[in-house]
Amino acid sequence: MTAETLSNKSVKDLAQMAKRRGIHGWHTMRKEQLVKALVRLAARAARNGAAHAKNGHSKPAARRSPAAVAVAKSNGHAHAARPKPRNPQLARKLAEAKAKLMNYKDLSDEANGNGAVKDRLVVMVRGPFWLHACWQVCRHSVTRAQAALGQEWHAARPVLRVYEVTVGTTTSSAERPVRDIEVHGGVNDWYIDVKNPPQSYRVDVGYLAPSGKLFVLARSNTVTTPKAGASDSIDENWSEVAENFDKIFAMSGGYESHTAGELQQLFEERLRRPMGSPMVTQYGAGIADMLLRKRGFHFEIDAELLVFGSTEPNAHVTLQGEPVKLRPDGTFTMRFSLPNCRQVIPAVAASHDGFEQRTIVLAVERNTKVMEPLLRDTSNE
Repeated sequence: MTAETLSNKSVKDLAQMAKRRGIHGWHTMRKEQLVKALVRLAARAARNGAAHAKNGHSKPAARRSPAAVAVAKSNGHAHAARPKPRNPQLARKLAEAKAKLMNYKDLSDEANGNGAVKDRLVVMVRGPFWLHACWQVCRHSVTRAQAALGQEWHAARPVLRVYEVTVGTTTSSAERPVRDIEVHGGVNDWYIDVKNPPQSYRVDVGYLAPSGKLFVLARSNTVTTPKAGASDSIDENWSEVAENFDKIFAMSGGYESHTAGELQQLFEERLRRPMGSPMVTQYGAGIADMLLRKRGFHFEIDAELLVFGSTEPNAHVTLQGEPVKLRPDGTFTMRFSLPNCRQVIPAVAASHDGFEQRTIVLAVERNTKVMEPLLRDTSNE
């Protein structure tokens, strides 16, 4: 490459050559300057090549142009290691842990397979030292709590906040928070131990942030525990609640006008029976007829005996000497009247081949007593 050959080229061609060879400031040079710069670069390259050849070194690699370097940078480092593919087992464990955490925090009824239509928290008195809280929360309310708490949502905990309620001489009352009980998703009721009966309490359910902020989802009714030893212990299942519903309903504030609504609704849903006023609930709807004396009060009771058992499907069974028809699996059921006396019912089963026979004797006695009627004095009502 000589100055003469370069002079025959156009300025545009010379500029492209200078650009490819990385000559600094090529875009501001005139034609003569471009020719001189290219000649100097060619002479320098020739000297370096001769020196390397003399010393036995291999020919140096061609110098990369700034444009090529820019392209390489825009596409990332040529020799940079590609990110390793994510471990699918680790990703699955992380997803399971995240789902478990969300289920732990989710208080909505959708997490339990139910669809709550409104937020509700009801507290019942179960004894001098125990309260029973039952709640239902909509999915939309949990979403609102997440939006309201923002970044604090990730560390927020679902809790029940218990308040002591002090009723003053007027209708106003004062509340003092005494406990935060951490709960979790998958349940919709909780037993709360309390102290110093008799005492009035109220409960909130919501999410407690690390800053101490409580986002309340639902507020409960106010209840009052009885004196210690003043009431019998009440079992913690709903069958026992059905037997003691009037006592539990009253202690939980059910007969108070401002709290009866949700508590009455919960009792009716769980017990599948209507809850009326104290008069109707305790004495029945027929109290009006009794007061009007339009007809006598009618009450009768009877009983029957149900005997059931099982044996081989091809056996022969008799009860009180009468044959019994067996089901395909060998089971049988018989009904007998149960009068006021003692009955002896022999049951005999014989094998199909007649080789073995077994006998069971069932003795049953019925003793029915009709008590004297108890009439209420309604003259003062």
